[in-house]
Amino acid sequence: MPTVYIVEDDPTLRDELAHLLELNGYGARLCSDFSRAASDIVDTNPDCVILDLGLPGADGQSICRDVRGKADVPIIVLTAKNDEFTEVMSLNLGAHDFIAKPYRPAVLLARIASLIKRHESASAEASTITHDGVTLDLSTSEVRYQGNSAELTRNEQRILALLMRNAGIIIPRQEIMCDLWESDAFVDDNTLTVNINRLRKTLAGIGIPDDFLQTRRSLGYVIKA
Repeated sequence: MPTVYIVEDDPTLRDELAHLLELNGYGARLCSDFSRAASDIVDTNPDCVILDLGLPGADGQSICRDVRGKADVPIIVLTAKNDEFTEVMSLNLGAHDFIAKPYRPAVLLARIASLIKRHESASAEASTITHDGVTLDLSTSEVRYQGNSAELTRNEQRILALLMRNAGIIIPRQEIMCDLWESDAFVDDNTLTVNINRLRKTLAGIGIPDDFLQTRRSLGYVIKA
């Protein structure tokens, strides 16, 4: 069940929104402390946020900016401030949509559903890298090719992800080692060679052609363009 986080100080409107959402298959979470709204949103990781701007003891636009600095959750600004400046400011601070009060329930529900769907699609795309028929799923550390699949170690996944994101570009060995170091793995030149060889063997095991991952002597490695 998708969850919508409501930041609204009017108790009547807040309860009305929560009831509307629950009737339409959403879970509703209500903000109880506006001074902690941004951190609570990041911690609870809802599917969407409905954010009022005029809040007691807090600034809705600051909440929007703070959330956007730490999370990519869809934000709908729902406010009585129905002017172009407020709308543009809200969108510039990271809101995905702007709806003026009084809102139309059907329109609000349609906007919520659309934003959640778009966000889920974008997240799914971000978690996979595909090139030349090979798909690397970063969420499962799995590589797939023509119906076959294999699981990669963390180091193998990071190497393949770096190379696939830069297909056609030679990545020096030192750059790959620096990328692996960021994962807290112990990496030296010999360790990299071992990981590359294991990765080649894994790729070959599911039928990926040998020339997919190429060695450029004295330069580094490259995924063919």
